[in-house]
Amino acid sequence: MGVLTAAELNFLVFRYLQESGFIHAAFTLGYEAGIHKGGIDGNAVPPGALITIVQKGLQYIELEANTEENDEEIEKDFALLEPLEIITKDVEELQELVKKRKRERSQTDREKDRGKEKERNEEHERRPGGERERDRHDKEKEQVREKDKSEKDREHEKEKEKEKQHTERIDKVKHEEDSLAGGGPTPMDVSVTAQEISSTDVTVLEGHSSEVFACAWSPTGSLLASGSGDSTARIWTIPDGPCGSSMQSSPPGVHVLKHFKGRTNEKSKDVTTLDWNGEGTLLATGSYDGQARIWSRDGELKQTLFKHKGPIFSLKWNKKGDYLLSGSVDKTAIVWDTKTWECKQQFEFHSAPTLDVDWRNNNSFATCSTDSMIYVCKIGEQRPVKSFIGHQSEVNAIKWDPTGSFLASCSDDWTAKIWSMKQDKCVFDFKEHTKEIYTIRWSPTGPGTNNPNQQLLLASASFDSTIKLWEVEQGRLLYSLAGHRQPVYSVAFSPDGEYLASGSLDQCLHIWSVKEGRILKTYRGTGGIFEVCWNKEGSKIAACFSNNTVCVMDFRM
Repeated sequence: MGVLTAAELNFLVFRYLQESGFIHAAFTLGYEAGIHKGGIDGNAVPPGALITIVQKGLQYIELEANTEENDEEIEKDFALLEPLEIITKDVEELQELVKKRKRERSQTDREKDRGKEKERNEEHERRPGGERERDRHDKEKEQVREKDKSEKDREHEKEKEKEKQHTERIDKVKHEEDSLAGGGPTPMDVSVTAQEISSTDVTVLEGHSSEVFACAWSPTGSLLASGSGDSTARIWTIPDGPCGSSMQSSPPGVHVLKHFKGRTNEKSKDVTTLDWNGEGTLLATGSYDGQARIWSRDGELKQTLFKHKGPIFSLKWNKKGDYLLSGSVDKTAIVWDTKTWECKQQFEFHSAPTLDVDWRNNNSFATCSTDSMIYVCKIGEQRPVKSFIGHQSEVNAIKWDPTGSFLASCSDDWTAKIWSMKQDKCVFDFKEHTKEIYTIRWSPTGPGTNNPNQQLLLASASFDSTIKLWEVEQGRLLYSLAGHRQPVYSVAFSPDGEYLASGSLDQCLHIWSVKEGRILKTYRGTGGIFEVCWNKEGSKIAACFSNNTVCVMDFRM
């Protein structure tokens, strides 16, 4: 087997980080290691390659450790499996190989034993009769002793098994008593509380050849955009009727938005973020190559925006649609004039990569960074109009509430915070999560929304596998939603604010009742989920997966 090169190992780690959802870490590694210059065809590397290699190494060690060898008869460098076999064969095939080689060795050992037995018999026949009789008598006594010993061993094993079962029963009862006595909420049993969404009721959109990181419904019509690590975005036309394989007379129409010319394995062209303008006529995509691209709803490339010197992580249109905002690894944010498609202003305040940007109104916005800082900026101003200091680690996401009064932020420091332009210190500091918080979302409720009579809520999604719902008037925790079993990467409120969709690396999409804090429906996919989103009517939900697919399902209660 050839030696694994540093470039190949870097690529495997890069892919592992992508597949695990560590998007920022993956981009940083890819940028610094020059992954796109390595000439490795990413489409030829299967998902989970690094994990597979590590697992196979462990399986190899385990197989070897469980193999009984006669050291005197085996060469020191003997191995049941060759390294190339470990990499290229499945576990079942490896086990068959081990069995086969064990049989071959056993046969060889038996043949050697038969030869030795024959020699002993010949020697035995040469002995005097009395000696042969003593040998026979000794052999019979030995057989009786062995029989007695095995019966005692069996009795002993039975006693041990009874003791083990008794201990397990006691432990189980104790565990149940502890659960009842512990008070407080316990993780929800999804299978009991949730209605399963059948795969036959889901439309699976296939075509991407790598992980799908982003998806967004058009604010008008039935178009769904998706962005992938295969250097393409796609615009899908989703029929108005019911979803599901049996309901679709023909596959949904699709426009492929290629971000490359020629080679399809240019990792520098990965689509990292996308956003529709308010009218649904233009789609903006951000790419790993630092370029923003503007597309028509028919998939025609309208503009390419050059100025960033690193991957673009966030891209947002303002409500009016006359400006587009981008944030990049090059530490800057740029406002683009959508009439001329020229750079209106570049903001260079952060000392590390810009991770997220969000408009407050048509002229001012906020940015956050791995430098743990949050800046509020305004077009025409050369310095930030506000700086929020308080997070102790990189700030992953920021979102203004519907009125632009409060800014929510979440960080790798395990906290979510709410800030106001009226003060420097955060208004609320939410510390109930036990791991990094990846994203946050405001509910479309309260003043300034279509649901003014419902209270404003904030949802936070964390690597601790929970989602927490916060009531922001008093700054208190309403619900801790514990239905996922792995990091949660995306949450989205329904347009009426009554439901919350969540997607996790555990391959499950849950739909929660916001009012009751419980799971109503669950869809189990076949890959980690990076993003979930609702259409404008709240009748369909889309989710993008690490297995290269996008799934669309109906929602009715």
